Amino acid sequence: MPTTTMPTIPALADALPRVEDEIRKLATSSTLPIVNTFSGRITAAGGKRLRSVVMLAGSLALAGEITDRAVTAAACVELLHAGSLVHDDLMDNAVERRGVRTVNADWGPGPAVLVGDFMLARASQAALDSISPYAAGKLAAAVTDLVEGQVLEVLDLYDAHRSPDSALRSIALKTGALFRVGCVLAAHCASASEEATTRLSEYGAHFGLLFQILDDLLDLASTTERLGKPAGNDLRQGVYTFPLLRALTEEQRELLAVRGRGMGDAEVEGLLRELRGGRLVADTLAYCGGLAAQTVRALPDVPESEALGILRELPPAYLAWAESQIG
Repeated sequence: MPTTTMPTIPALADALPRVEDEIRKLATSSTLPIVNTFSGRITAAGGKRLRSVVMLAGSLALAGEITDRAVTAAACVELLHAGSLVHDDLMDNAVERRGVRTVNADWGPGPAVLVGDFMLARASQAALDSISPYAAGKLAAAVTDLVEGQVLEVLDLYDAHRSPDSALRSIALKTGALFRVGCVLAAHCASASEEATTRLSEYGAHFGLLFQILDDLLDLASTTERLGKPAGNDLRQGVYTFPLLRALTEEQRELLAVRGRGMGDAEVEGLLRELRGGRLVADTLAYCGGLAAQTVRALPDVPESEALGILRELPPAYLAWAESQIG
């Protein structure tokens, strides 16, 4: 969901370019030019920046302003996310992301690990230097969650009998953790109460799940043209996601159990057609509708504001956007 399609307010619109500037500074802060080249290229490719929108709107709703610390916190979370994508691309043997060649494709797997590590470490270092030891600790803990979520996913690769709960736990760690820590830092930068911090943290965790489940649905139900990558990419790589596992018939599950690692394009496309003709889309959208409502209910009990309104509108708006990308 491009941030340009979202309702915005002046304080938020002014802060987002500052986040981009800070991301660029952090990504190119190595003493080694070659590290800056690759790290800077990856972050310059952009993205939805939804983590920044949620963080900045949360901090604005709680404090009535977006401080320099909040901007830095948003940049740190985005850099951490970008570093994790470098590692994901390496594990997936991906050659391109958002129209840009991956680090592993251009420089090799070993250097890609190091560039990703630099970005993860730089995010925590910047938080320690410019925000607080508390913020640095929370970012480091989020890295632990990311690693554990990825390990769970790797353990379940090509497992047609993976449970939906296992898939949900993995994405709660991999994706939910980054939105959650962003909201914790937003509240920290706003000097919010413990109750408001807990509520905003829950909002981030729920929104992270919503975001990832819809992303996984689009991989199965959208088109290659809209996705910018082959539809069914997760299926081909043995990542059996929450929407897929809930939709599989026993016959389809057995097909994956027998043929999962060796499925050709024709078999993958045939399975995708069957899934799209079944309850996959309707059931997943219904589940996400409930999750969107749960996300909104988690919002802190603070005075009404435009920023709070953005946080309230974001989950259903993202759900509506994802639905528009199907088919």
